[in-house]
Amino acid sequence: MFKNLTIGQHYPVDSPVHELDPRVKIIMTFIFIISLFVIDSFFPYLFVIAFLGIAITTSKVPVKFVLKGLRPILMIIAFTFIINLLMTPGRIIFELGFIKITEEGLKQAGFMAIRLTLLIMGTSLLTLTTSPIILTDGIESLLNPYKRFGLPAHELAMMMTIALRFIPTLMEETEKIMKAQKSRGADFESGNIINRAKNLVPLLVPLFISAFRRADELAMAMEARCYRGGENRTRMRQLKINSRDYVASLIFVVYLAAIIITKIW
Repeated sequence: MFKNLTIGQHYPVDSPVHELDPRVKIIMTFIFIISLFVIDSFFPYLFVIAFLGIAITTSKVPVKFVLKGLRPILMIIAFTFIINLLMTPGRIIFELGFIKITEEGLKQAGFMAIRLTLLIMGTSLLTLTTSPIILTDGIESLLNPYKRFGLPAHELAMMMTIALRFIPTLMEETEKIMKAQKSRGADFESGNIINRAKNLVPLLVPLFISAFRRADELAMAMEARCYRGGENRTRMRQLKINSRDYVASLIFVVYLAAIIITKIW
């Protein structure tokens, strides 16, 4: 299951989306997430799906690879759908004992399922098309104006990127530890919730030890390379906005305009 997680992974390929300025992609992703929760009807989601389809096609990332990232969260999507379906009050359209399904609940459950699906696909596309180093530079550049308020922009961007980068690594480590524990007779699937929680102890202890060991190795490697933070630090590649970024921004503005017009009308 964990090997299907695409958040934090980078898919190296030559495409117009990969060559976009990371600051443009970060801002577009942030506004894209907001637009998903502003929509309150199903019709505007057609524009969202069309925009996301264009972005995935242009990025040359296989659609199957992007959809693969949805598998680990299918249970979360299903759980959210059921909770909204059964807990939202309104006009009852189906009733069986204590189970009551309302029209408003069905609508809200559909919204949440679509939002979570598109949210994962959109945010995954950011990391799939942007390497960790470039993503760090983009976040730091966006946070630079807040340095005057004492915000450590470089250190904060570095921490965020390292955390995002190590998500696939930790998931892969979890998969290995789980298989090793199962070969020794561990059972993670049977029993009630309390027993399952107890059975996770042989999994969590070595996982935490591995995470701390990796963090220590990373700190030693950065110190051995004389890493001293962002002060007086130079970059081989300077971030510059070019014509490709303006075209992508124009397409995104058209997408936002379509969302706003459909919401008003």
